[in-house]
Amino acid sequence: MEVGGGASNQRFPKIKIREMKDEYLKFELRETDASMANALRRVMIAEVPTIAIDLVEIEVNSSVLNDEFISHRLGLIPLTSDRAMGMRFSRDCDACDGDGQCEHCSVEFHLDVRCDQDQTLDVTSADLISTDPSVIPVDVAAKSSSSAYDASENKGIIIVKLRRGQELRLRAIARKGIGKDHAKWSPAATVTFMYEPEIRINEEMMESLSIDDKRSWIESSPTKVFDIDPNTQQVVVVDPEAYTYDEEVIKKAEAMGKPGLIEIEAKEDSFIFTVESTGAVKASKLVVNAIEVLKQKLDAVRLSDDTVEADDQFGELGVHMRGG
Repeated sequence: MEVGGGASNQRFPKIKIREMKDEYLKFELRETDASMANALRRVMIAEVPTIAIDLVEIEVNSSVLNDEFISHRLGLIPLTSDRAMGMRFSRDCDACDGDGQCEHCSVEFHLDVRCDQDQTLDVTSADLISTDPSVIPVDVAAKSSSSAYDASENKGIIIVKLRRGQELRLRAIARKGIGKDHAKWSPAATVTFMYEPEIRINEEMMESLSIDDKRSWIESSPTKVFDIDPNTQQVVVVDPEAYTYDEEVIKKAEAMGKPGLIEIEAKEDSFIFTVESTGAVKASKLVVNAIEVLKQKLDAVRLSDDTVEADDQFGELGVHMRGG
């Protein structure tokens, strides 16, 4: 990704993966600034498209929940959305004239459950039948793909409970959307970033402290950032990223009459991201899709600038022609 107004201002951000799981990703973003880091975070939360149930047609509902309540619960069930980037928004689909009910812009679900026993029946996301095998509830996908999945512990997302004689039958349409329009389309459970701290201890000043003073100073930090080396009895930084910019150790040093004992600065071009996905897309794919969306936005801005510049040039040409 190249961002900048000129060659001298261009930066080439770098990403280093620290930890990666299907629904969790921790990475470093370096050689860029806070505006780009925050733009990436906001795009991940609000502008990476996913698929969610958007229209519900209820044929029969004799459960204790009303139609609107059930529709709302259905909309919040996360669906596997690997194909979302390639789908069309229903408002832009020319195949169905914006109706939003064709294979290019939607996926159809059916649910038909009736309780014919005395025991309460749980209607869950597993009862939703999709017309597209690639778009199914996230928990159902996890159950089918993982041999370690424990069905006794996770029976799916409960939609409603039925007693004997009660029935729920409906048709639902899932569409592509973004979190900016509704939270049900957001693929991110949590996206955070922090500045990477740069910590410098004044070793000469630290050595002037007694071992008890060192321990007292270390304990002033609410998080485990510092410790004492058992061999050298020196204060060492064990986890710089645990520092929360609370400045407690700086205040403690000043209270001990040792201002300048510690210097802590945030690196302005280095950020540590933590991304948790809802499961609609993998956390790693969420980051890749966010970068692609951000690139599209930057291309649109560049194209708009080029168009304005071309219009200005044509306008000047017209003035010269009339004047000449």
